[in-house]
Amino acid sequence: MRKKESYLRAQFLRLKSRRGAKKAILAVAASMLTACCHMLRDGVGYEDLGAAHFDRRDKTKTIRRLVRRLSDLGREVDVRQAA
Repeated sequence: MRKKESYLRAQFLRLKSRRGAKKAILAVAASMLTACCHMLRDGVGYEDLGAAHFDRRDKTKTIRRLVRRLSDLGREVDVRQAA
């Protein structure tokens, strides 16, 4: 079964931007093998964390990345806490 919005795809895209596609594929495959080992050892099913897992994990890092991206595109951004 294919799933476009998954944790593994998000992990691949993060790694691909920093390390390249080939290394990212190997890293995601290794994490899949690790997950399989844990599932077999513990007798549990796989639960996908979702594509937004990395954004939810560290919100300040996501904000900095997006502000830097807008700055690179020539936009000035003022970030304030939502009311």
